[in-house]
Amino acid sequence: MAARRAPPGGTAPESSSEIPGCQTRINSLKYILSKKQKTPPSARGHWSTWPAFASGQTVLKHHKPCCAPEERQSSNKQALLTVPKPRYLEQLESYLRKELQSLDLTKKNSQELKLQPYREIFEFFIDNFKTYKPLLSAIKDEYELTLAHQKKTIRALEPLKAMITTVSEECTRQILALQEKEKDEINMLKQEKQRLLKFIDKIKEEKNSLQTQVEHLQTSVAEEYAHYLNEYSARKLLLAKLNDMHNEQLDMTRHQVQDIKGEDVVKLTLALKVARQDLTKAQVKLNTMIADYEDVVPRRDFESLQKKYSDLLQEMKTLQKNFDQLHKEYETLLEVHRETAEERDNFCTELQRVQHNYTPRPNWPKCSEVIPGGADRWACLAEGKSSSQLVDVLLEEIGTGALKEINVFPGWGKGDKVPVYLRHEGEVKNKKLTKKDVVNILKDVWKEKIALEQQTGKRSSLPEFFLSYLQKKYGDAAAMEWSYTLYENMRLCRSNHVLSSFYNILTGKVGEQQYHSQNQLISNLQKELAACDSSNSGFLTSKQFSMALREAFPLKRKESIQELLDASKYKLDSTEDLIDYISLFKEDEEGNSEPFVAKLRSQYVREKQEYLKQLKSKLGDVIEVKADDLKGAFYTIDPDIDDQTLDTYIGLAYQVRREQPGQEVVPVETALERLLAGDVRRVGPSPREGSTAGFEGH
Repeated sequence: MAARRAPPGGTAPESSSEIPGCQTRINSLKYILSKKQKTPPSARGHWSTWPAFASGQTVLKHHKPCCAPEERQSSNKQALLTVPKPRYLEQLESYLRKELQSLDLTKKNSQELKLQPYREIFEFFIDNFKTYKPLLSAIKDEYELTLAHQKKTIRALEPLKAMITTVSEECTRQILALQEKEKDEINMLKQEKQRLLKFIDKIKEEKNSLQTQVEHLQTSVAEEYAHYLNEYSARKLLLAKLNDMHNEQLDMTRHQVQDIKGEDVVKLTLALKVARQDLTKAQVKLNTMIADYEDVVPRRDFESLQKKYSDLLQEMKTLQKNFDQLHKEYETLLEVHRETAEERDNFCTELQRVQHNYTPRPNWPKCSEVIPGGADRWACLAEGKSSSQLVDVLLEEIGTGALKEINVFPGWGKGDKVPVYLRHEGEVKNKKLTKKDVVNILKDVWKEKIALEQQTGKRSSLPEFFLSYLQKKYGDAAAMEWSYTLYENMRLCRSNHVLSSFYNILTGKVGEQQYHSQNQLISNLQKELAACDSSNSGFLTSKQFSMALREAFPLKRKESIQELLDASKYKLDSTEDLIDYISLFKEDEEGNSEPFVAKLRSQYVREKQEYLKQLKSKLGDVIEVKADDLKGAFYTIDPDIDDQTLDTYIGLAYQVRREQPGQEVVPVETALERLLAGDVRRVGPSPREGSTAGFEGH
C-alpha cells in the first residue's frame, strides 16, 4: 500500500488520498512537531542513543496503543527511565496512540486503517533523518509495491473461489448420477445370480432323479438274481425226485419178475443182466449230464434273461452317460458361478476404488476461453480425443506458449551422460519455431537419414545423425541453438505423432525399427486399398474397404476391423456408403494424421502389448529367464514364428547380436521392457484361436 504523503523532494503515490483529510492532518502534525521539537540543529540527522546506554532504565515492553484503558494504566505504572526519552519520540508515540484509538476497528478494512498511522510515523522518520532518507524511502517504496502486488493477487484469486464451489457441486452431482447407474448394474448382477442359483437347483433335482433310477435298477437286478438262485435250487430238488422215482420203478420191476411163474430162469437172468447194463449206462449218462449241465438253464429262459439284461445294460449306460454329462455341466456351471462371483467381487472392489478416486470429467469447452484462436481452434484440437489426450493438448498449448516467452535455454554441460546433441556449456538461444517448422525439419531429418542408409547400406544412430544434420545445414555455431529448440518443442508436444515418435526414438525409449515398421504397415495398406479400387476413383464401398483390411491384416480380430471401419466413416453421413480412402492418410500442416491412421498405430501398440502379455503368462511366476526358456515360450504362443525372427527377438531381450545368443539369465521384467521398446509382432495365429481371426499379422 502506498504512503499517504510524498517524501521530501518526491511525488505523492496514487494511494495518498485513500483517507479523506489525510494530508491536512499530516501537515498540521508536522507543524506541531516542529514547534515542540527542541533538538539542536547540529543533532538532526543522527540517531538517538536512548535507551541503549542508559543504565537502570525500564523500557516499556509490548505496548499496545489500541488496548483497553485499564491495560494502559497498568502499563504506565512501570518505573520510568532515569534518563528521559527524546522529546520527538514521545511526540510520535503520543500521536500514534491517539490515531489508533480514534480508528473504528470493526470495519472490513480495519487492518488497512490501522496500518495508516504507522505509515505516517515512518514518513516522519524519513523526513527528519536526512542522512538515511534515500535508504528508508527505498525500503518503504519496496514494501508499498509488495503490498500492492499482494492485493492484486488476492483480487485475482477471488473468482477462483466461486469457480471451485461450482466445480465441487458439479462433481457431487456426477458422483450421485454414477451411483444411481451402478445400482441398476448391481441389481442386474443380483438377478443373474438368482437365475443361476435356480438353474443349479434344477440340475441338482435332475441328478437326484437319475440317482433314484439307478437305485431302482440295482434293486431289479438283485431281485432277478434271487429268482435265478431259487430256480437253481428247485432244479436240484427235481433231479433228486427223478432219481427216487427211477429207483422205485426198478424195485417194482424186480418184484414183478419174481412174481412171474413158469418163466425160464436163464431168460430172466439174461434179461436182468441186460437191464442192469442199460441201467448202468443210463446212470453214467445221467451223472455225466448232471455234471456237465448242473448250472445250465433252459435256452428259452436264458435268451429271455440275456435280452432283458442287454436292454437294462444299454439303458444303464445311457443313463450313466447322461449322468456324466450332467455332472460335467454341473461342475462347469459351478466353475462359471465361482468365476462370476469372483468377477462380481472384483468389480465391486474396483467400483469402490473408482468411487474413492473418481474425478469428474472436466468441462473442456471452458478451455476455449484461454486457448489462442478461441472456440473454433479448441474444437479443432479436441475433435475425437479422449480426456487424457485433451490434457496433453492443453499442456502442449500452455507449454508452447511459455516456450515462446523464453529467450535462452541453459546448457546441459558436456558430461558423458548428456546426449551428444545437447552437449553445450552456457546459454543457448531459443529460435522460437512454430510447430509447423519443427514438423518440417523432423520430416527432412528422416528423409535424409533414410536416403543415406539406402546409399551406404548401414544403419546409423539417430542422435548422432540428428546432430550432424543440424551442423551441416545450419553450421557448427548455430547447431546447438536449433538442437535445443527442436528438443524442447518435441518434449512438450506429445500428442503430435511426428514429434512424439522422433522424441521417443531420439531418447532411446523406443527402437527406430518400430517407426519404420508402422510406416511400412500403412504403406502396405495403401497398396491393398489401391488394388481393390479397379476404377481408380479414390472411393471404395464399405464392403470393399472391409475386405481390403482383412487382406492386409489377416490376423486382426473382427472387433479391430470394425474399429478401423468406424474410424474411416467418422466424417461420413449415415446414408453414405462410399469411403474416400485416399483422404484417410492425409496429414495437416502440423503433421497431425487422420483418426484412421491414429487408430492403426494405437492397435499396433495394443496388439504388441497383448502378445507380450501372453508371453509373460506363459513364462509363469519366474523372476529370471534363460534364452532357451524364452524361445520355448515364443514357440508356444506363436508356433508359426521362424528362426530368424525368433533370433531377432532374443537379441532384443538380451541386448546381443543374433549370432551371439545370450546364455546368461536376465530378469523377466527387463526382457519384456526391451521387447516392448522394439518391433515385436505376432507371426501366426494364436494356438487358442486356431484360425486367422487373432492378432494382426504385421
